[in-house]
Amino acid sequence: MAHKKGQGSSRNGRDSNGQRRGVKVYGGQKVQPGSIIVRQCGTRWRPGKGVGLGNDFTIYSLVDGVVTFDQGGRRVNVFAAEV
Repeated sequence: MAHKKGQGSSRNGRDSNGQRRGVKVYGGQKVQPGSIIVRQCGTRWRPGKGVGLGNDFTIYSLVDGVVTFDQGGRRVNVFAAEV
């Protein structure tokens, strides 16, 4: 019997970096055009007024304004800020 464990390669040791998904800007906060509001897989949050949906389902602002959530917190809107 061997007294030392063989120096074979480990089967573990692989891990990917986090994707940094989630809500980046919350309701009531101001955004500028192009600001990322939500990074997500699929349409967990749906785009509403004043926002766009990217190819990777990123929701981003199209206008200057304030972020609001409706439909039980599942739809994202940006309404122009009143001065």
